[in-house]
Amino acid sequence: MAATGTYAYNPATSNLTLVAFGRIGIRRTAITAEHMADADNEMNLVQVELSNKQPNLWRGQTYESELEEGVATSTLPEQVIAIAAAYISITTGDQTIDRIIWPYSTFEYAAIPNKLQQGVPTSYWYDRQATPQITFWPVPDADDTYTAKLRVFSQIQDASLKAGYTLDLPYRWLDVFVANLAHRLSRIYAPDKEAMRKADAQEAWVNAATEDQENVPLYIAPATDGYWR
Repeated sequence: MAATGTYAYNPATSNLTLVAFGRIGIRRTAITAEHMADADNEMNLVQVELSNKQPNLWRGQTYESELEEGVATSTLPEQVIAIAAAYISITTGDQTIDRIIWPYSTFEYAAIPNKLQQGVPTSYWYDRQATPQITFWPVPDADDTYTAKLRVFSQIQDASLKAGYTLDLPYRWLDVFVANLAHRLSRIYAPDKEAMRKADAQEAWVNAATEDQENVPLYIAPATDGYWR
């Protein structure tokens, strides 16, 4: 026997929704406009849940912004959900170097006595408003050119049943979507199956989340500098 040689399995969102209805005992011939209207909302709430669980590595991207002298706070795109890493590119003449910068909590930033102090930014405060903001400290000075480079996770694109659209999810997360959608729909149309569908959704999540991570070593080292003379 020969395998297909293809890697194109990516059904339309509408097709995956029919699969979810099938898991709660609603066959395709029984599906009404009301069923699909409920599914349209529930599938987007599934994606809200996935975004809240973070990180969704497939939604990672690098956001760049040149910093201005004396301007501490910048507005980020509304789709930004979390910052995984941040660094500053410092350009002096024809030389550019990158320097990692560290996050402050709201309390830590509030505790800085002089928030207008200028220099090379070494830290940032991520203010998670509806439209998120990032504040750098020290505030960028005029000595060099600074470019903030943020590795961010962004919102998943809307799911839609129309026009044969597919999901903004990779192959490895399709079963998570169907299992979670079936669980949510069971609350409405098949309460007797909710516990079963919840267990199925949790199993699918664990399988995908365990695999969907960076496979790198984790090092833990004590900060011992203060103990040496």
